[in-house]
Amino acid sequence: MKTTDNIGLKNDPLSDILNSLLYSYSQVFFSKNKVFAAILVIVTFFDVYAGISGLLAVVIANTIAIVLGLNREKVASGAYGFNALMVGLGIGIYYQPSVEFYIVLLFISILTLFFTIGTEGILAKYGLPYLSIPFLFGIWMVIIASRGYASLSISERGIYSLNEMYAIGGMNMVQLYEWFNELAIFESLRIYFKSLSAILFQYHMFAGMLIAVGLLFYSRIAFLLSLIGFFTAYYFYYFIGADISELSYSYIGFNYILTAIAVGGFFIVPSKRSVLWVMLLTPLVAITISSTSYLFSFYGLSIFSLPFNIIVILFLYVLKFREKRIKTLSPVHIQQYSPEKHVYNYNNYVSRFGALPWFSMKLPFWGEWKVTQAHQGAHTHKKEWQYAWDFEIVDEEGKAYEKSGNRPEHYYCFNKPVTAPADGTIVEIEDGIDDNAIGDMNLEKNWGNSIVIKHAEGLYSQMSHLKKDSIKVVKEQVVKQGELLGHCGNSGRSPIPHIHMQFQSNPSIGSETIKYPFSAIVNNTNLTFNFETSAIPELDQIVTNPVRNELLYNAYHFIPGQSLQFEMNDKKADWVVESDMYKNTYILCKTSGAKAFFRQLGDVFYFTSFDGKKDSLLYYFFLSSYKIVTAFYKGMKITDTYPLSLYPGKLIKLVQDFCAPFFKFLTTRFELVYTSHKEKEDQQEILLESKTYFGYRRLKTPDFEFQIMIDSKGISQIHTSINGQEQIAVRVF
Repeated sequence: MKTTDNIGLKNDPLSDILNSLLYSYSQVFFSKNKVFAAILVIVTFFDVYAGISGLLAVVIANTIAIVLGLNREKVASGAYGFNALMVGLGIGIYYQPSVEFYIVLLFISILTLFFTIGTEGILAKYGLPYLSIPFLFGIWMVIIASRGYASLSISERGIYSLNEMYAIGGMNMVQLYEWFNELAIFESLRIYFKSLSAILFQYHMFAGMLIAVGLLFYSRIAFLLSLIGFFTAYYFYYFIGADISELSYSYIGFNYILTAIAVGGFFIVPSKRSVLWVMLLTPLVAITISSTSYLFSFYGLSIFSLPFNIIVILFLYVLKFREKRIKTLSPVHIQQYSPEKHVYNYNNYVSRFGALPWFSMKLPFWGEWKVTQAHQGAHTHKKEWQYAWDFEIVDEEGKAYEKSGNRPEHYYCFNKPVTAPADGTIVEIEDGIDDNAIGDMNLEKNWGNSIVIKHAEGLYSQMSHLKKDSIKVVKEQVVKQGELLGHCGNSGRSPIPHIHMQFQSNPSIGSETIKYPFSAIVNNTNLTFNFETSAIPELDQIVTNPVRNELLYNAYHFIPGQSLQFEMNDKKADWVVESDMYKNTYILCKTSGAKAFFRQLGDVFYFTSFDGKKDSLLYYFFLSSYKIVTAFYKGMKITDTYPLSLYPGKLIKLVQDFCAPFFKFLTTRFELVYTSHKEKEDQQEILLESKTYFGYRRLKTPDFEFQIMIDSKGISQIHTSINGQEQIAVRVF
């Protein structure tokens, strides 16, 4: 699975070792949060020998992985250590410590690593995670093998829990342990906490509560899902009359907790539908628990996390066979180890890019044209042909012609170039039809001189009413976007010169139309420039393709290896453009370690996500240039929305986190205005002004205001205004 984390590639061995250790613990809960990891480490040492055993297992597995030359990033992320950790904790609880025990621990840790690589190799072919399957293989093998090992003796720890607590922290620890166990809370909640602690082979509320606090700190959504998964199971047991002691005695309820977190927010983007599937999968886990427990009892084995593995892997595998993509049950494609980031970034991505056409289309002309008939038009765009446009050129007074207007050549659009809206192959041409006199129509040759281009299977474009003998292409010719096809004319059912354009799913001239958008247009209606993506031009709009401004394009055309330096308040910010192994491009601030990921689609530059300190210049640049069209039209306004993961209000965002799978009440907005383009001799300078809004449903006052100065050498200044305090970052040559 792809990940945006590049942990472990810092050329810092000590940092790598620490990361591999901590993340081996947090990976048990699908996390890469160091605070949560530290809490889990503490919990494992509630049984000191189990804690030591787990720690040694992690160190052994990760050390062998490094010695074997396995992927350093995966080692540092804990991916190869968490299964060994679970085996170490499990056998550390079950067996008495001895020399013989630690010898077995050494080799079973290595074997568990091999199981991890083996299961990863098999399941990765199908795009599936290996979860804790290697742990199951490892611990079952030790349990079965130990029946013939006379030197391994079963531990009696756990029988005298108070003595063990006393050994850890004296009388204060005993009193604290007793206080937690005697808390007057619902029995179901008591079992929930103990089920949480059982994930790490602890079986008391104190440990469970600590884990719950860590889980809540790591992810509000994961914490909520753990409650939903467990209590759905708890009441399902009551409903069907199952033995509730199955949960309270062995505390295998952790299978429901892990299943809920995995399906509800880690492998699937959190949503109402993912939560619903958590509840629907819970009975399947329950049936799997009951059936496998009975079967494994014949061999004296515990099922541990087997039901969780079976149901989660089966469900993820089933989703791969869907013929219809369900937007509200979307797999996580870029793993960010945070359910909150998954839902916020996914929703933001869908709102920004989800409506973009899968094949980029441009308007089939140069310059500004008026939409004189749009979809479901007043004249000919009806029924099967309703999704079409007619385009003409008009002057400042709205007239489409000069002089008397009684001849085709009097019309501004007559004989103007018609261009290919996208790359494709010419599949149909009709030519040789005379242009009509003004007011006349050729109903026998309804479409007039026409061209049909195939862009992809089931996607064609048709341009009609072209000028006689003006077509410059031939059938089966491959054309590029913007390439000259012919000239605007007045042939066919056309009383005045214009371009008729439509998209269709069949190659024949005059086929039934389909609704398909242009990827990007500039709308200049009422002398106000507005940039639109995934646009369906409407009646009377004045539209044009964005014309690239080289100054803007060069400033925002970042290439891997490129360096930028700025100075603000006597402090320097060193940036470098990089690309990771998944071809994600980003700007890295070497000063703060922050990363701003971006992508370029045609003439539009987008920032997509930010990772790092939010008081860095790179963060302000990310906010200020969140979406840039590399075309300049004075006064043009661009709007967009930021992901809620960037929301600055921590307390209110905590509330939003809990609600994120169901609804959002927080709002963000980005606004950009193209202010000025000055030209003095050989010098050019562009000024852009942008604003950032964070708040509730209505956003009135901006939180941040920016000015970006651009010259022939790129971005020269970034002016930031925050709560009336102004700062200027100047480019260092």
